Amino acid sequence: MNVIATAVTLSVGDVTASSRFFTTHLGFRELMVAAGSICLSRDDSACDIVLVQRDSRLPAEALRGRRPEGMIVSFTVTGIAAEQERLRGEGADITMPLRREPWGEWVLRLTDPNGVVVQLVEWLPPAGF
Repeated sequence: MNVIATAVTLSVGDVTASSRFFTTHLGFRELMVAAGSICLSRDDSACDIVLVQRDSRLPAEALRGRRPEGMIVSFTVTGIAAEQERLRGEGADITMPLRREPWGEWVLRLTDPNGVVVQLVEWLPPAGF
């Protein structure tokens, strides 16, 4: 097997709102827009994000308050402190401010309008290197 691309598909209530979040704050661009779905990509090694409309056959009241649970889309980045300041300036919903974890990473989390949690991580080199 030779994997040539990677994508994560997210089922959301408002495809346009999530697309706006990923394009505004995380540097993605829309590759394909079709009825009920949008494919997002970047020019670096980030995986593609495919946004699909959550089951539109359900009445709106049945979807109200439903958010993705237990899933985090994580990107390893460089310059995470500067990214946090940029995201704050853009008004992104930072739901976990930058902090250092004991296992050697800096991490921050933001949440898109549909409840998709995005984690940005920067790994620290081991002490003495």
